[in-house]
Amino acid sequence: MYRKFLNARSPLRLLEKGLHGGLGTGNLGVVLAGPGVGKTSFLVCVALDELLRQGRVLHVTLDQTVSHLRAYYDTVFEDLASTTRLEDEVVTHAEIDRRRSIRAYSGHAFTTEKLREAIKVETEAGSKPSLLILEGLDFGSLPRTDLADLKALAGELGAEIWLSIACSEERVGEVPESVRSVEDLVSVILALEPGPEAVALRALKDHDTRDVSDLHVALDPRTLLLTRS
Repeated sequence: MYRKFLNARSPLRLLEKGLHGGLGTGNLGVVLAGPGVGKTSFLVCVALDELLRQGRVLHVTLDQTVSHLRAYYDTVFEDLASTTRLEDEVVTHAEIDRRRSIRAYSGHAFTTEKLREAIKVETEAGSKPSLLILEGLDFGSLPRTDLADLKALAGELGAEIWLSIACSEERVGEVPESVRSVEDLVSVILALEPGPEAVALRALKDHDTRDVSDLHVALDPRTLLLTRS
């Protein structure tokens, strides 16, 4: 299967439709989930979809190593290639590696200023990201000014920024207080919740839409890929 057909059939298109166009450039999105439920898997799927559309991705992690996250990408890509019979697997994998950057920081050492410096280096090297993923951020201790700076950065780059937050419970009942206090800066909030056969994806916020519809997208716990629910 060629990449353009793979993109057209991707469950991400259903996610975009369910979210009235997806996250959109200049916006912040948040994915919530309990430990081990699938935050990284979901975000890697989002990143691979962007990379297959010739975009550039900067994936920043505060709680993993670069080698561990790179191995995660390889695993998800191999599953994607085998389940879709991707015809140019080797070439595509090499192209993805060239357009994706991974940076790791310790939580206490990370600042939005350092992130801006990293993006400046990436941009000067010809790799201005169209998608930025930030994992492991402690929303409980994050100043509102920092999140506002991330929102501004998304606008400056013309990029989407996805953040992940670990919840203490497997099932996310409602938006946590740490997120609710800055909810006006966030456009989309999603929750990942384990089910008997798949990890369900539920929208808690969809831009300014009050009636949040079902997304009909889930995460396959075996392949780590997004599927049609």
